[in-house]
Amino acid sequence: MRNRTSLRVIMIMLLCMILAVPPGLMAQGGNEEMATGNQLFRPEEIDQIVAPIALYPDALLAQVMTASTYPLEIVQAARFVEQNKGLDGEKLMAAAKDKDWEPSVKAMLSFPDVLLMMNEQLEWTEKLGNAFLGQQKDVMASVQRLRQKAQESGNLKTTNEQKVVVEKETQVIVIESASPQVVYVPAYNPAVVYGVWAYPAYPPAPVYPPGYVAGAALFSFGVGVAVGAAASGYGAWGCGWGHNEVNIDVSRQNNFTKNNYANAQRYQVNPNNKNQTWQHNPQHRKGAQYPNQATAQKYGQQRSGSAGRPAASEARGYGAGAGAKSAERPQTRDLSRGGEKMSALSGSGRGGSERASSYRGQESRSSAARSGRASSSGGGASRGRGGGRR
Repeated sequence: MRNRTSLRVIMIMLLCMILAVPPGLMAQGGNEEMATGNQLFRPEEIDQIVAPIALYPDALLAQVMTASTYPLEIVQAARFVEQNKGLDGEKLMAAAKDKDWEPSVKAMLSFPDVLLMMNEQLEWTEKLGNAFLGQQKDVMASVQRLRQKAQESGNLKTTNEQKVVVEKETQVIVIESASPQVVYVPAYNPAVVYGVWAYPAYPPAPVYPPGYVAGAALFSFGVGVAVGAAASGYGAWGCGWGHNEVNIDVSRQNNFTKNNYANAQRYQVNPNNKNQTWQHNPQHRKGAQYPNQATAQKYGQQRSGSAGRPAASEARGYGAGAGAKSAERPQTRDLSRGGEKMSALSGSGRGGSERASSYRGQESRSSAARSGRASSSGGGASRGRGGGRR
């Protein structure tokens, strides 16, 4: 009798607990997460992704972050560099004049070593771009957090190659090139330059900037890159730390950015204001999936109805199959729990390496198609040129 009474009391208590939660609350929470585009990456995971580039000069950092949102074009630009190894600087930029790449990607030709690094580490590049698109404010905060750690560890300071300025009121750390004509890309090991890493479950991404040599100085610089030429896109990008945004100065130092971004229809540029806020252009994603449905809708619906543009679902990067499934519900990942092991860049659960291979395969097919068209229309001369670029 007592056992029955106790069981009845327990059942009543459980029923009360269940009834205390309004029906559909969990679903509602999921919908809110979708509507607001809730966090995709934890702060420590963003630190992990950003660590290899957080100590770049502001202008180059902004350029890399924006270019990373177009992974397929990164592949195309990197292949262009490899096919034109005899060209560099202004000559390389001039050779790519007719390439229809987003200006931030085309401007990366000024830094071919960084561009090739982004191509070789394409899964990391995709993660950086996805984090920047979905959590731009958090990415910018991560950069400042990491810079502060590097400074406290004695590894970030003013040198002959760069100027490190700490704004008094905001404590924002700004990194600028010592000379506006030459940029030195820092080479460092992201696993040690920030001191003791606070997140063992999220070690810094094993992406080493160009010029890094194991066992060399903890923080060094490669060969300087001349960026004073008018063809260079460098110098026009900047980090607007006050509003956590990337700014574009369409009149600064060069004509490259002015000529490429002075298109109000595509980039929402105000011709009366030389300082513009960078806007992601979904047209240049070229089928690369967005990290979640909220981000896809945000950018996929930005432009519509134009001839030659992909359908809404294609613009968002979602078709049938795995892409559609991954869009169901963005959620925060915590792989430090549940005993699940994590490598430096695993954890997305979205097949980053498979997509990286897919991007390269897609570009190979596009290149083959272009080569075929050129061969059929250009006769033997076209075939000869194609054969020389294998």
